[in-house]
Amino acid sequence: MEPLLETNLPNPYYRGKVRDTYDLGGDELLMVATDRVSAFDVVLPSGIPGKGIVLTQLSAFWFEKTAHLVPNHLVEVVEDPRLLNACLPSGVCYAYPAYVAGRSMIVKKAQRVEVECVVRGYLSGSAWTEYQDWGTVGGIPLPPGLQESQKLPKPLFTPTTKADTGHDVPVTFKQLEKKVGPDLARELREKSLAVYSFAAEYALTRGLIIADTKMEFGFVDGQLTLIDELLTPDSSRFWAVEDYGVGSSPPSFDKQLVRDWLIASGWNKEPPAPPLPPEIVAQTAERYREAYRRLTGRELL
Repeated sequence: MEPLLETNLPNPYYRGKVRDTYDLGGDELLMVATDRVSAFDVVLPSGIPGKGIVLTQLSAFWFEKTAHLVPNHLVEVVEDPRLLNACLPSGVCYAYPAYVAGRSMIVKKAQRVEVECVVRGYLSGSAWTEYQDWGTVGGIPLPPGLQESQKLPKPLFTPTTKADTGHDVPVTFKQLEKKVGPDLARELREKSLAVYSFAAEYALTRGLIIADTKMEFGFVDGQLTLIDELLTPDSSRFWAVEDYGVGSSPPSFDKQLVRDWLIASGWNKEPPAPPLPPEIVAQTAERYREAYRRLTGRELL
């Protein structure tokens, strides 16, 4: 697992399963993507080396590519943590470790909209389960006879509640309208579908299918803004075009190997989780890096 940040750092403004966020003062935050990995809502004792760098660099890549569709909270990716070192008026100074380089973003503070904006372009995962049971996805009726992993007639916006712990809960669009108001609900749907459609079209040119993804939004200076991460293996289901076939579940570029191993191990999905074998860690790390290589055409140093 990756080393922890220096103990002389200020306490995180927010600590998630993967990201640690620090208040830089003013209107900016430092968002550090660690190598922590969670499965079944439990953070595992084993990390995936380089995972946080992939998440940060790929998010920055997509934020730049989609800036014409919707603004985002990215100020800059931190490549030299020495620029972050700071002293408080009390005289206490904080030195950010070299570890944060490449895996950290300075971002604008935002008032988060407490909704996960999920867009699905293909029938997979929980959407496939719902369709088998009810003939719907996110409560939206679909034609009969669709198969697993089949491309949907059109991308669907299927929002969920935003949960800091446990599972997110699906909500219908009418429920979303009641939660955030009809105007904001429509804007969230419009922006989410626009970003997904643009990204999915681009990814196909790079040999990848984006089966589904989730986004988060907040308000910066009164403007709806993309926040957190964007179109990464942690927030999206990527398939290689050459692996795709209707009627089966193609391998994805994420932590599916981790989940499969944990299920096969007999773990009861309660903490503490067992440590991962080195080969599972290495293979998962390579899947993350391969997603980055395919989408950007670049190698991570």
